[in-house]
Amino acid sequence: MNRIDRLRASTPYEADFVQWCAEQGALLREGRLSELDRENLAEEIESLGRRDRREIRSRMEVLIAHLLKWEFQPGHRCHSWQASISEQRTWIRNIVKDSPSLRRFPAQVFEEAYKDALPVAVRETGLRKSHFPIEPSFTAKQALDDRFWPGGPLSMDDFLRD
Repeated sequence: MNRIDRLRASTPYEADFVQWCAEQGALLREGRLSELDRENLAEEIESLGRRDRREIRSRMEVLIAHLLKWEFQPGHRCHSWQASISEQRTWIRNIVKDSPSLRRFPAQVFEEAYKDALPVAVRETGLRKSHFPIEPSFTAKQALDDRFWPGGPLSMDDFLRD
């Protein structure tokens, strides 16, 4: 798909994004740099970094919401909550592994993610907002630590519901 017809005009970015990507890739591979759509290509490359930041931010919010549910509804703990918490941690860790420059980013967005996770936890638990602390009861480092489970240690009784 990355071989472009040299006789045909390039596809405009706005007309067909997939075709445009294929053509830009082919131009790069062929060394035809003067024919590249440099502005749109640069924007797309920059957006890749923003995508990873958005992904970390979103997963931090889900992680925090589930940690809050885990902490403040111990009688409702279940395997699906545990799996979700573990999954968010793994995804964040893998994104940072692929892009080490983002290693501090989860901590940088932690406070903001907590503020956005709080209404989610309120809605999903049915508890009043006043039941939850305004400030986080755990840190970003703890939230990302596989050994950290707020509200006390794990026991088999935590998994009676599922």
